[in-house]
Amino acid sequence: MSRSLWDLVEDTYVEAFRSVYAAVLITARDKTWLDHAVAAVTGHASSTILCDCEAGLDRYVYEGTPDGRIGAIVQFHVPKFRKDPVRSLELTLIQRLGQNVLTCPTAAAWNVLPTEKAFPIGRKLAFFGDGYQERGRLYDRDVWQVPVMGGVFLAEELIGYADGLMGGMLWLFAEDLEAGLAAAEKAVEAIRHGAPGVIMPFPGGITWSGSKAGSQYEFLFASTNHPFCPTLRNRIPDSRVPEGVQAILEIIINGESVEAVARAMQVGMQAVRDCPGLVRISAGNYGGRLGKTKIYLRELVQKMEQ
Repeated sequence: MSRSLWDLVEDTYVEAFRSVYAAVLITARDKTWLDHAVAAVTGHASSTILCDCEAGLDRYVYEGTPDGRIGAIVQFHVPKFRKDPVRSLELTLIQRLGQNVLTCPTAAAWNVLPTEKAFPIGRKLAFFGDGYQERGRLYDRDVWQVPVMGGVFLAEELIGYADGLMGGMLWLFAEDLEAGLAAAEKAVEAIRHGAPGVIMPFPGGITWSGSKAGSQYEFLFASTNHPFCPTLRNRIPDSRVPEGVQAILEIIINGESVEAVARAMQVGMQAVRDCPGLVRISAGNYGGRLGKTKIYLRELVQKMEQ
C-alpha cells in the first residue's frame, strides 16, 4: 500500500525566483553526436552561484524537427536579479553555442520560443565564417550557413527569450546515501519523462551539496547548508537533521513557468513516495529573501489527491 504523501511531505515551501531564459533545439546526425553537443553546451552550468547560467536538457525531440533529424531542447536560465540579465543571457548563448554546438560535428541550432523578444544569435555566430557565411531560407526558417572544415554549420537567425522560473526544489531525506540516491534518481527519471518544460541543472539532476546564503568567510557569498549536514548533527546546536537521516539529496528545477516547475515537483514527489529508506520530502527557503514565488509542497499534494 502506498504511503500517504501528506504525511511524508513537510509543511514548507519553495522560494523560487524569476529568470530570463532561452530554449534552443539542437539537432545532429544521431543521438551519439547530439548527446556530445548537449553535454558540452550545458557544461559548468549547475548553479547560478558561480556559473554564467543554469542550463540543462529539457527533452529529446524525435519527430518534427526542422531538418528531420533527432533533436534535444536545451534551456538556459539567467536570474533576473543579475545586473542586465538580458545581455548576460545573450552573451551566454553566443559563447556556449559558438564554442560547443558550432564545434560539434553534424550539430545545428534552431529556435524554440516566439521571437517577439529575440537575439540575432545565428547572425553573430556566422561571423566565424570570415565573410564566407551565407544567409538563406531553409526548412521554412531564416538561417545562417557557416562553412566549416567538415561541411556546413546551420544556425537559425533569431533565438527567442522569455521570462522563466528558477529555484524549484525537492529535498529528499533518507536513511543513508544509497537510499537517498536511489530515490533522487527515480524522481529525476520521472520528471524527465513526465514533466516537459523544465530542466534539472545539477550533475545527473541531483546535488548533495545544497547551499545557504552567506558564509563565515567574507570572500564567499554562499556556503554549505550546515544545519542540514548529517555529519554535523551532533556537533552544532542548530542542526535540523532528524534522527535516522544520514543523507539529504537536493533536486533543483528550473522551467518555462511556475506551472511547469510545480508540475515537475508533483511528478517527482509521486515517483518517490514508496522508495525504501526515504524518510521525508521537504525543500529549502530563505524566509522570503531570495525569491518572491512561493510554491507550497502540501498545496501540490492536495491538488494531486483531488
